[in-house]
Amino acid sequence: MSDDSFIREVDEELRSEKMQQFWSRYGKLVIGVALSIVLLTAGYRGYKFYQESQAETAGDAFMAAVQLSNDNKHDEAIKALAKLADTGPEAYAALARMRMASELTGKGEAKAAVAAYDKIADNSKIDDTYRDLARLRAGLLLVDIGTRDEVKKRIEVLAKPGIPFRHSAREGLGLAAWKAGDLKEAAKYFTLISNDQDAPNSMRGRANLMLDLIAGKGGPARK
Repeated sequence: MSDDSFIREVDEELRSEKMQQFWSRYGKLVIGVALSIVLLTAGYRGYKFYQESQAETAGDAFMAAVQLSNDNKHDEAIKALAKLADTGPEAYAALARMRMASELTGKGEAKAAVAAYDKIADNSKIDDTYRDLARLRAGLLLVDIGTRDEVKKRIEVLAKPGIPFRHSAREGLGLAAWKAGDLKEAAKYFTLISNDQDAPNSMRGRANLMLDLIAGKGGPARK
């Protein structure tokens, strides 16, 4: 036997002995870690499947409620939406609450709708986008049925630069001021819309019309 062969055999024996020692010492730990990885992977996939299944079920329930509304079965739609709001995943629960408030508006129950939107806006567990949209819708309803202060309380914060709903909020604030006879403040908000190149063309057109009406009533001229 050559020296090289002998050295290789000794080296293999040493490695085998070290492996046996390692496995004897750490084998249970290695098996435990491997088993934990398998269980975690299976648990994660199971959870993802559960989430997807829940979302699909909630989506079907939401669309069924919308169809009830389209069929003029508003009370049944509200009942179905209320169930989804209580038991559905977070996103669909928020959508259900928004749709419930919209159903109340469609039934002519504007005050109840405002209360429903306020409840959404005050719920810190709901996504901020839904909460801001609820504030906006409540404020716009109150342009017709409430006071200027009630409108401002809900949507003045949304009229600031950079806020996604600023154009609609400014229009609501301008209309509330117009109804209250405050031509200066009405002109301020409609001018902000008119001068904002990011505002929709239709909204800028309405703002310019209001500015002409305000000027005709003796208010500030369009700038």
